[in-house]
Amino acid sequence: MHDALWIAEGENVSFYGAPYPTRSVIARLENGDLWVWSPVRFTADLRADVDRLGPVRHLVSPNKLHHLYLKQWKTAYPEAALWGPQSTIKKRSDLSFRAPLTDNPPQDWLFDIDQAWFRGSFAMDEVVFFHRPSGTAIVADLVQTFSDRFLRKHWGWFRFLARLDGLTQDQAGAPREWRLSFINRGPARRARAKVLSWNCQRVIMAHGEWVRTNGHALLEKSFRWLGA
Repeated sequence: MHDALWIAEGENVSFYGAPYPTRSVIARLENGDLWVWSPVRFTADLRADVDRLGPVRHLVSPNKLHHLYLKQWKTAYPEAALWGPQSTIKKRSDLSFRAPLTDNPPQDWLFDIDQAWFRGSFAMDEVVFFHRPSGTAIVADLVQTFSDRFLRKHWGWFRFLARLDGLTQDQAGAPREWRLSFINRGPARRARAKVLSWNCQRVIMAHGEWVRTNGHALLEKSFRWLGA
């Protein structure tokens, strides 16, 4: 994909009884440090692969649902800084984080990675990232793209719920109930404008089939629900 960006596929986890795949993104910053987004379950094999890439310095939670394996990674890499929006920090009070993530990237990855903070929902917020060198947007739950093959294998006849919720590959959206929770859409629309200003070629999602080309068009379609 790119010589400074990698994907680590994790196990399926249960979310309200539905199997969800997990996926992490690892970026090597200009200074050689590794930035790990949405860490998946930590294993000996994964550690061997990661250690070949460089020193892990940043562990990033994009929203309060993507926190399950932060402690495993922090234990393995005690010098790594933990990052997340305030909602993650509040949820994981057992861990020590850096300053909450917002719209502005911290100095630590300013040159390599931009970010946009989607907020205005009473349920959840999320920080979306953009890896500049590879032209890749990195999205956790705001864009979900479950393939029919995955749903048939893991969801069975419940797969109709994914379609009703707008999570299938052809719809590529956020869960409909989350969309409805954005009672103040102004901040989210500003975040969308920032996302659509990026020169995006690819979109990597935590859940579903990621997109290798025409990333900007996918993002434009996926955030249409926010309105004008």
